[in-house]
Amino acid sequence: MANRRRPFPKPARPAGGRSVPFPDLLLEASQEGVGRGARDRPSPNPVFREGGLKSPSDTEKGTALAQPLFVPMSAEEVRALGWEGLDVLLVNGDAYVDHPSCGVFLLARWLIRHGFRTGIVAQPRWSTTEDLLVMGRPRLFAGVSAGALDSLVAHYTAFRKKRHDDAYTPGGKAGARPNRACLVYANLVRQAFPGLPVVLGGIEASLRRVSHYDFWTDALRRPILMDAKADLLVWGMGEHAILACARRLDQGADVRGIPGTAWMDRLDANGQPASLPEDLVGAPWVELPSHEAILGDAFKLLQLTQALERQVHRQNAWAFQPVGQRAVVLARPAIPLNTEEMDSLYGLPFTRKAHPSYHLPIPAEEMLRASITSHRGCGGGCSFCSLSLHQGRRVSSRSSESLLAEARQLGQANVQRGKGPIAISDVGGPTANMWQAHCALDRDASLRPDGKEAGGGSVCRRSSCCYPTLCKSFLVPQRRHVDLLRAMEALPEVKQVRVASGVRADLALRDAAVLAAYTGEFTGGQLKVAPEHCSAGVLALMRKPPLEVFEAFLAEFYRQSRAVGREQYVVPYLMSAFPGCTDEDMYALAHWLRQRHWNPRQTQCFIPTPGTIATAMYYCGRDEAGNPLYVARSDAQRLRQHRILTGVSTGGRDAR
Repeated sequence: MANRRRPFPKPARPAGGRSVPFPDLLLEASQEGVGRGARDRPSPNPVFREGGLKSPSDTEKGTALAQPLFVPMSAEEVRALGWEGLDVLLVNGDAYVDHPSCGVFLLARWLIRHGFRTGIVAQPRWSTTEDLLVMGRPRLFAGVSAGALDSLVAHYTAFRKKRHDDAYTPGGKAGARPNRACLVYANLVRQAFPGLPVVLGGIEASLRRVSHYDFWTDALRRPILMDAKADLLVWGMGEHAILACARRLDQGADVRGIPGTAWMDRLDANGQPASLPEDLVGAPWVELPSHEAILGDAFKLLQLTQALERQVHRQNAWAFQPVGQRAVVLARPAIPLNTEEMDSLYGLPFTRKAHPSYHLPIPAEEMLRASITSHRGCGGGCSFCSLSLHQGRRVSSRSSESLLAEARQLGQANVQRGKGPIAISDVGGPTANMWQAHCALDRDASLRPDGKEAGGGSVCRRSSCCYPTLCKSFLVPQRRHVDLLRAMEALPEVKQVRVASGVRADLALRDAAVLAAYTGEFTGGQLKVAPEHCSAGVLALMRKPPLEVFEAFLAEFYRQSRAVGREQYVVPYLMSAFPGCTDEDMYALAHWLRQRHWNPRQTQCFIPTPGTIATAMYYCGRDEAGNPLYVARSDAQRLRQHRILTGVSTGGRDAR
């Protein structure tokens, strides 16, 4: 197009040691308090390991760098690796635990795997730029993420009370990251490195990529790019996008248009983005309700969220949302990783340990140590869940060979520590029994690796693969999952295998033999299931199956437990104050629990987090069809519902 601009400057010098150009591939990732104390800042005493790359493709064309024992966090570590400097700096709100469940640190190794020298600044102080300057100015860009959790969710309970703990911080103490961490860190980067491209990513940025309701200020906020004044935003799972961004910047090319990214543009006289990248011209597109239109009609936030769900799932269209005289432009969704890519990513040499510079233990390190991620994505499409707009409904699964190799490696490491065969705490993902799940319809609408549609995107028009009933085209090979778990438990290095991430009850009921295996072999006394409620109306608003499905699951679970001579329990996840839920609905749930002599432990008051259908319903007071809903909006109303569920009288202590 005419007047096409390049928002990012061309790199000042070529990357050392790279002699061939990089083709495009598929990012995912008022100030309060102070940053962490000096005793918890990384100190220059790391240990390094050269090598660690196993796949023949790792050294193909000389693009790979040797993987360090830990991604560098100081100038001393950079020099010890023999690097002249950094290509990419990743700033993150979590302390550095080198585990594949921690997105930013996974992306750091992914970039190193593809030849980009990457460093990490974890939980920097936000009163100074000193922590960002320790490794010098990166050559290409700085990536910014709030961490594994939205910073406001990490800081506050459903009743806006400050949390005192943080599992991703040394010592487990809250307060090491600022509120609205993406905004604060982006501002720090601009101060430390004027003119350096800033790329937002992670869950906080991803779910705020368009106008969103902010529960903590009870207001509609603009797309986060406008407040952070960043150059690019990576939404969803970001391996392909962050790599494409690094490669384009390495070539001095325009980064706009990379699948799975968003950027700001001005509007032309026709109300369209004025400088659309050439590869989006003529492609299908979606115009989302403008920010101003949502301010005038709250129901339009729900319409926007529904449209975004469809855009993410169908994968063939870009979108834009007008905000004043500008617009946030969303490229097509990034294509989910295939099995080979998943195996390559999770096969990187993660230590599963905290960086050795920390002097206090990080609770997440122990929580994650013996867990294995088998897949991403969830077909459930629950209205309160952020997965629909972040990981998506398509499931990306690792191969059984990759998972068995990781289990064997974990067991060998445990034996070397003198602890014997390992007990694997969890093998799963968002829903454990969706490993290798796929949609039969997608086979006829596959997308090419370059991100352009080959068959027009997905032909599916459902908002969930599991609601109102299980879709016949949603194929879930649960017996293969059971075979995998059995093969893993049969390894000499493995003592036992558990499924702790929970199973989808309606899927497990499809196959009695599968449910018997989950119950009799891979439940460690307790199995997590999420019925969420018992009221038919509330369950429909949640896009959850009716109570009869959960009760059928319970009956079969207890029957199978008795058959193998085990005393086992289901741990139900339950929610109060959901949009459309009345006090009468909560009394009905409390009565149902008393009938079963259950004292609920896994309970949560609904938190309207940005980007979900349920949050939009909370904001506008309507259901997805536009019908009025009762919403427990005040803290007093929400607290009353939660106390009905937990059995605490209104004169008792505050719920937490």
